[in-house]
This record gives sequence, structure tokens and C-alpha cells, in this order.
Amino acid sequence: MTSFVQPSFPERHAGVERAEHAVENVTRAVRDFDGARGLATFLLAAVVSALLFAANQMMESWADGHLLAAWMALWTVAFATLALLAGPIRRAVQWLKQDATHTLVQGFAAWKVRRAARIADEKMWEYARHDPRLMADIMRGLDDGEQAGAWRSR
Repeated sequence: MTSFVQPSFPERHAGVERAEHAVENVTRAVRDFDGARGLATFLLAAVVSALLFAANQMMESWADGHLLAAWMALWTVAFATLALLAGPIRRAVQWLKQDATHTLVQGFAAWKVRRAARIADEKMWEYARHDPRLMADIMRGLDDGEQAGAWRSR
């Protein structure tokens, strides 16, 4: 007797699905990347490595019989440092990053305004050098104050 077999094969290959999930995970990781977190992690690693170096220098003078206790003390210092300083370092980096960017943008905007004013003043002075009426207006506007001497000396 003949029997019909109707197997159900998946329509998509499992490897393709895994590759798509991997690409989605990488895309999500790049999108969610926070520079402050990376910098905080870097600073934390630097602080922990400095403390571990200091603890290792202290351990070198101990006898070999106390090596296990020294290693336990070293790792206790490492984990305590990680636990205690992770939050403050992350907050400090975020504050620094936010404040520095804000200050940098304001400083650049102020510099652009000063530069535009200086260029406008130089153009006006160049016009005034060739036009006595404009020069008289500038001198009257300065009212022979402290700035008038600076303008005349140009």
C-alpha cells in the first residue's frame, strides 16, 4: 500500500534568521551607544588599574605564604572600587560632556558675532578712509571719547 508523506519544511533557513537577528542586535547596539558611558567605563578602568597597581606593589613585599590572602585583598580592592566609583564617574562624565558641549557652542557663537562685527568695522573704516563725510560722522558718533583716539590712529 502506498502512503503519502507531506513533510513540513521551514520556509526560511535558520542561518538566515540568525544572521538577521545578529544584524538587528548590532544595529540596536550602535543606535543605543552612549559616549558618556564609554568614557565613564574608560575612566573607571583607569582608576581601578591604578589602585590594582598600588595594591600589587604592596603585595610584592609579602612572603609567599600570604600570597592567597594578598590576591584576595587585591580583588576585594578591585571590586569595591568598581562598585563604589561606577556611578559617580558616569555622572561626572555626563556632566562634563554636557557642560563642555554647551560652553563650546556658546563660545563659538560669541566668536562668530565678534568676528562679524570686526569685519563690518574694518569695511566701514575702509569706506570712511575714502569718504570725508563718513569719517566725520564716525568721529561725531564717537564723540571724541576714548575710542575716537583709537579710530584716528588707524
